[in-house]
Amino acid sequence: MNPVNKTNQMPVEQETPVPQKSITPPGTAAPQPFPPPPLQPATITPPGKKRFSKKLLFVVLAFMVLVGLAFVVIRFILPGLGVVKTEIAWWGLWEDQAIAQSLIEEYQAANPGVTVIYQKNDKEDYRERLASSLAKGEGPDIFRIHSSWVPMFAAELAPAPSNVLSAEDFGTIFYPVAVDELVSAQGPVAIPLEYDGLAMFINEEIFTTYGAIIPTDWNDLREVARSLTIKDERGVITQSGAALGTTSNVDHWPEIVALLMLQNGANPNSPNDSAGRGAQALSFYKQFSSADGVWDDTQPSSTIAFAAGRVGIYFGPSWRALEIIERNPNLKFKVLSVPQVPKVESQSRDITYASYWVEGVWAKSPLKDEAWRFLKFLSERESLIKLYENASRVRDFGEPYPRADMRELLLTDPIVGGFLKLAPSARSGYLHSRTFDGVSGINTSLAQYYEDAIGAISPGSDAGRQVGTLATGVQQVLARYGLAAPVATPSQ
Repeated sequence: MNPVNKTNQMPVEQETPVPQKSITPPGTAAPQPFPPPPLQPATITPPGKKRFSKKLLFVVLAFMVLVGLAFVVIRFILPGLGVVKTEIAWWGLWEDQAIAQSLIEEYQAANPGVTVIYQKNDKEDYRERLASSLAKGEGPDIFRIHSSWVPMFAAELAPAPSNVLSAEDFGTIFYPVAVDELVSAQGPVAIPLEYDGLAMFINEEIFTTYGAIIPTDWNDLREVARSLTIKDERGVITQSGAALGTTSNVDHWPEIVALLMLQNGANPNSPNDSAGRGAQALSFYKQFSSADGVWDDTQPSSTIAFAAGRVGIYFGPSWRALEIIERNPNLKFKVLSVPQVPKVESQSRDITYASYWVEGVWAKSPLKDEAWRFLKFLSERESLIKLYENASRVRDFGEPYPRADMRELLLTDPIVGGFLKLAPSARSGYLHSRTFDGVSGINTSLAQYYEDAIGAISPGSDAGRQVGTLATGVQQVLARYGLAAPVATPSQ
């Protein structure tokens, strides 16, 4: 074969490759080609409306997650750390909010996150409403009760934490009567922001006109009362020497009777003593009306009669002085400590009768520790002085100080001093008036038995029989609140 001349070789025309047909194995269907993707309609955004972006959606979802986390932290975590906002509900009874508002604001400023809501309550049915609210688990965190109500609310009162107010500190701050009534084995169960009790009010004009000597014991008082009593030609009393001897129209007769019993060595909780001192005290009280005739059931209430200038001697608590001044601003009267009976063997000091209100903390309150810290703040000297000054701006004087170390500050006051003079030796019990504790309350129930006994005593009669019946009724009431053994009932 001759060699090919590459130079003169004509280019070879390239053949176009013929597509090879796919060979499908026998028995196998030929694969179908994938259909073309459908046409997507164009997204049209209305004029003025921006397209919702995935970024914005992420921000919204992240915000919702943060809100949820915040709720969990506030609701479940922070309360355990003690940094959540605290709102303390405080039920008051006599004072308007304006009296305590500056102290509330001062405490809130020093304790960020704490809010104190004060609510003044009406006196009618107060004890029942308070008991019902606590039974329903609806609070309040702090509530005012009479000192004699402690047995009725024993299960609802939270003792003070020892690091806030110990029993030892309480005993050095307040009067002994408060220690006796308010300190339990677990510590203080309530705290007083005031002191009050009985004092003797003297009409200065009547005493001056008749040259009467102010009595210091009950025998002298009886003589003075007879000498100052004036009756008209029909025997109607036109001027009473002393508003004593009845129960229907002598305001605070329960406290006066309890005072006489305690001074005479008797126990109002067990009036039928073997020495008959309880019967003697009841008979002595009754003779002002039954034997001496210095007062009777035809007279108006003792407070109204004294304010009208028709009574020489009247007994009442400090707040009655405010009422008397309001009724008769021109009446001149003195307030002195109560007279005494001749000393008995068991009595070495003069005795007066205390009747005051206290603040308690609800045992089921989730804020009881903070509530006690607030009450401790209110009971400090500086706070009590501010409370007194605030009250004195709207009335003649505030509530007498409950602290023994503040007694000297008001001892020379012409009205308040008469109540504080004997405060260090004051005693108390469960026989009180004007506490509005309801028909089943300890004060009202005891007063009813005493009223029946006094009404049954007549001149020359043996009061021992009435006192025996009285003692049974008193025991029944005290047993209801765990203060005495249950009364045995005769077997059938």
